[in-house]
Amino acid sequence: MNSVMPTMYHYVGPPEILTRNRAAPKGVPIRTGDDLRAWIKATGQQHAPQIVATYVIDKDNLLLIADRRSEHVACAGSEPVLSAGEMTFLVDGDELEVIDVSNQSTGYCPEPESWSHVALALDRIPIKHPGRFTQEIVFRRCSSCDQVNVVKDNWFVCLFCGKELPTQWNVD
Repeated sequence: MNSVMPTMYHYVGPPEILTRNRAAPKGVPIRTGDDLRAWIKATGQQHAPQIVATYVIDKDNLLLIADRRSEHVACAGSEPVLSAGEMTFLVDGDELEVIDVSNQSTGYCPEPESWSHVALALDRIPIKHPGRFTQEIVFRRCSSCDQVNVVKDNWFVCLFCGKELPTQWNVD
């Protein structure tokens, strides 16, 4: 049987952020709704109905979360990830739901196709989710000036030098 290896995203952000976060605590693994409730309580997250967290999906397809102000590389323990971004949880009594999820991580720049790993991790919990990234980010590295760009409105032009960006993912 031929199986395709999933794309592992390595940290590509500023080296000083990696260095500064090497000793930061790794994200909390969320395997069940009770794990999420325990994290909310232990971290003193505001009990507003919506809680936003930094997340990564690790090599084992496990959801790890940390406070929204955390760096993705810290949440991942400096390891490669299958996806990364921000996730918003709706807390309504005992009910938990993911209402917003993105691949917004300039440290890992995961492709929109990484959604399948996010869905698998959430389905294992299980927790209701939107079935897709609600905010989908496309990242490209400029082959002329080496800057990472966020592609908006399908406009593949480097914000920094004005050169054309590749249409295929190249942020590695």
